Amino acid sequence: MTPHETNTFYPGVINNTNISFSNSETALLQKGLKHNLHSKRKNWIQNLALEAKTAITQLLTNEQEMYRKLVADRVETKLIKSMQTKLQANNALITNQN
Repeated sequence: MTPHETNTFYPGVINNTNISFSNSETALLQKGLKHNLHSKRKNWIQNLALEAKTAITQLLTNEQEMYRKLVADRVETKLIKSMQTKLQANNALITNQN
C-alpha cells in the first residue's frame, strides 16, 4: 500500500434495532464481544463485585479506597445493566458481524 492509500474500515457496531444506545454504551459495544455480557452467567457481575470487595478488605487500609474506585470504574456496572435492560426489553442480542 502506498502512503496515500487509506484503509476503509467498517463500523464496529451496527444497530439493527430501534434501541437507542447512549454514547457510553456504544463505546462499550465498540470494544467488541469479549467486553459484553451475552456469554456470561446471569449473576456474574454480583459475584465479581463480592470477590473484589473481599479482596480489597485484605489490602492496607490506606489503599482500599483507591482500589474500590478502580474496580468500580472497570466494572461499569450501571452502564452494563442499562444495556442489558434495553436488550431484554426489546428481545434483542449482541452478535459478531463476521
